[in-house]
Amino acid sequence: MKCRPRFLAFLIAAALSLAVAEKDKKTTPIEPKPEFKATTIKAPFLEQFTSDWTKRWSPSEATKETKDREEIFSYIGKWEVEEPSVFPGIKGDTGLVVKTAAAHHAISAPFANPLDNTDKTLVIQYEVKLQNGLECGGAYLKLLTESEKGIQAEEFSDKTPYTIMFGPDRCGATNKVHFIFRHKNPKTGVYEEKHMNSAPPVKVSKLSTLYTLIIRPDNTFDLRINNESSKTGSLLEDFTPSVNPVAEIEDPEDKKPKDWVDDPKIPDPNAKKPDDWDEDAPFEIPDEDAVKPDDWLEDEPETVPDPDAEKPEDWDDEEDGDWIPESIPNPKCETISGCGPWKRPTKRNPAYKGKWYSPQIDNPAYKGPWAARKIPNPDFFEDKYPANFEKIAGIGFELWTMQNDILFDNIYIGHSAEDAKKLSDETWDVKYKIEKAAEDSEKPEDDDDDDDSPPVFWEDPIKFAQYHFTRFLARLVESPIDAVRAYPETAGALGAIAVLFFLLVAILLNLLTSVKKPVAPHKKTDEPTPDDADGDVAESSTTKDEGNDGDNEEDETKSNAKKRSKTRQDQ
Repeated sequence: MKCRPRFLAFLIAAALSLAVAEKDKKTTPIEPKPEFKATTIKAPFLEQFTSDWTKRWSPSEATKETKDREEIFSYIGKWEVEEPSVFPGIKGDTGLVVKTAAAHHAISAPFANPLDNTDKTLVIQYEVKLQNGLECGGAYLKLLTESEKGIQAEEFSDKTPYTIMFGPDRCGATNKVHFIFRHKNPKTGVYEEKHMNSAPPVKVSKLSTLYTLIIRPDNTFDLRINNESSKTGSLLEDFTPSVNPVAEIEDPEDKKPKDWVDDPKIPDPNAKKPDDWDEDAPFEIPDEDAVKPDDWLEDEPETVPDPDAEKPEDWDDEEDGDWIPESIPNPKCETISGCGPWKRPTKRNPAYKGKWYSPQIDNPAYKGPWAARKIPNPDFFEDKYPANFEKIAGIGFELWTMQNDILFDNIYIGHSAEDAKKLSDETWDVKYKIEKAAEDSEKPEDDDDDDDSPPVFWEDPIKFAQYHFTRFLARLVESPIDAVRAYPETAGALGAIAVLFFLLVAILLNLLTSVKKPVAPHKKTDEPTPDDADGDVAESSTTKDEGNDGDNEEDETKSNAKKRSKTRQDQ
């Protein structure tokens, strides 16, 4: 079996890396974690997922159809309320956790009283903790629109009317923090989704991330991530499609007059082609100054049959025709100027002018570009305050995600940006510092910089092995198959180390259990053998002569003969 030098070197480096792993760990003392205390802040809706959370939240039992209605999915994703499993911050602090990977999830909670945002600031704030990262999935929330029948948790689905959708979404080319609101056309009653332009990207981190959206009565908004402003704008200017349609539109009945001239230039009718203008002159002509190179071989073909080509064994001349070997470039032509008939090269024709066209002059009949006249838009309306959303009756998470263990916590829905900040000071700010310290403690001491480029093996084999080993384990947790595909040498090295370990254990056990000394085989000759050492010691303590061995063999032969004779007589 062949073993590549790189793989063997990686195997050795991996073993060294495992041996010094404990040495590389930081020894920062672990401070006791603070214990969770429910906030005293009040809001129209504030959720910290305490032990009575099931009184407020209910999972959906609805189904979801694809856009083409060819497939129907159920919201089979499980929900649990538990403490974080990755970088826990505050002791006893629990959150709502997505527990099922590659599944549809839906859960909702009604408000005690519908939230009326007329002429008020609306603040939406919550924490997201992507404990397994986020490669493809959503972690956004929806504020559900009030309806006559109220919030029906068991029927909650993607078809449930919502007022605002806010939060991270990442999959494929999509990587944004959504801010979408549904706006009702006051003339037709039809709802239309308005999507924020230039949405900021998702912050993918296993630490708690705080998402805050503040919408003010003057239609301005501020989207913050970890209490830092990431996007600001106006509901009237920074959304597509726009809230208000244009006031005027082109008259569909207005037609362009037949005599309307919109060509600004025309050919000069008085211009004439010059007498010396030859339209038939070619673009290129033969170069009369060119000379055939002295080493040019005109009698040699440019290609010749391949002398190494062999006729296939299954070739049938009657069915397949005469076999002709493939052609290859003529070796004789490789080191010279060329082979075959020499042709004079061409050059640009100095007399070439091409087709003659009349020069362009200003069109005296030009009237300018035509445009249909404007008329009032029959569908026009003006909503000056789209921030006065319809009443909000509940909140829900309706998600599809490939990753599980997404945790949501400390949801604030209210009218006070100050109270939302106080809540984040009590909760997110405290836990984030603890989580960040825990994350930093797991990094090697010499890995303080942000350079994530892979180290070179020959410069630092141990760091090289640690780099690939840690990334392999991280990928292994998410998908063993993807981990092996992404890091085949790492997987092979770990497999070889495991095999070597069990082999050494087997050898050690074999040595410990082998307590009996092997018995020497019966000698068929008097020639000295390696096991005669013990025999020499025995002979030194006796007075028997060298012929005893032969006598013993003879007596044994006679005894065996007598036994065989007696057996025949008995028969």
